[in-house]
Amino acid sequence: MELIRGLHNFRPEHRGCVATIGNFDGVHLGHQTVLRQVKAKAQELGLPSTVVVFEPQPREFFAKDQAPARLTRFRDKTERLAEQGVDRVVCLPFNRRLASLSAQAFIEEVLIQGLDIRYLVVGDDFRFGCDRAGDFALLQQVGEEQGFDVVHTETFEVAAERVSSTRVRQVLADANFTLASELLGVPYQISGRVIHGQKLGRQLGVPTANLSLKDKKPALQGVYTVLLTGEDGTTYRGVANIGNRPTIRGVKPSLEVHLFDFNGDLYGQRVQVVFCSKLRDEVRFPDVEALRQQIQQDLQVARSYFDGHDGQMIPLAHGILGIN
Repeated sequence: MELIRGLHNFRPEHRGCVATIGNFDGVHLGHQTVLRQVKAKAQELGLPSTVVVFEPQPREFFAKDQAPARLTRFRDKTERLAEQGVDRVVCLPFNRRLASLSAQAFIEEVLIQGLDIRYLVVGDDFRFGCDRAGDFALLQQVGEEQGFDVVHTETFEVAAERVSSTRVRQVLADANFTLASELLGVPYQISGRVIHGQKLGRQLGVPTANLSLKDKKPALQGVYTVLLTGEDGTTYRGVANIGNRPTIRGVKPSLEVHLFDFNGDLYGQRVQVVFCSKLRDEVRFPDVEALRQQIQQDLQVARSYFDGHDGQMIPLAHGILGIN
């Protein structure tokens, strides 16, 4: 799959495509249905299938901290799109200039001059351009004038309800990881590189692998049982805390994972953390000793959880993960 960052990186050979536009946060089963629709038409027309995304996502640009939590970071998103067989991802920087483009200017600059689009698949509630003035009807009107087709996306339902990123976020907030896996097509997971932290976990007797969330609001908050897979493919059981660490007055969200019976070094490795069950909410304790005692209880409960699920197999995007 080819990743193109910004229209200024377009070359003559990039012109002409079948495309869809959206956030594709989570690349869930609803998104995958749209992608199959795009790929089928692209194959029929002999054109590349293209997904146009924005970074940051528009609501993150406008709403800042009030924007919805991210299901997938940009790298994870592009990897999931590649797994779905997309030929090309175009990432447009969502900045003041792009936000100020009129709907007509967006069509002309991005869709016609940039992509030379031949076939566009978007939701019939899709809005774009300054003040969200552009809509599906305008796209169809311009498409008829300029010679490209515009069709609405197909929907996908699970349990008689449409699959959407909003629904996935709610399911994760409810810690229903079984349903989250059904909606996403894979268990919910966060990938990232292990960095050096404050070493507080080591002082508490529970050293952790720390993953930076890059200031992005996570879709989960609390303490969870997890499975962590390193770059060598080895999987470890553990307990993760994801949140702001209020007891030590943390500010930025972070993901810290304590692995059972592990004495190695993961610094610098890009690891995958799969969330299995929720143990409790993140709370502020009166002192570090109270936090240490609670962590020991968390570890006992987590070990019992894994003992009860020994041998369970979890299907992932890159293969099968076993709890053993």
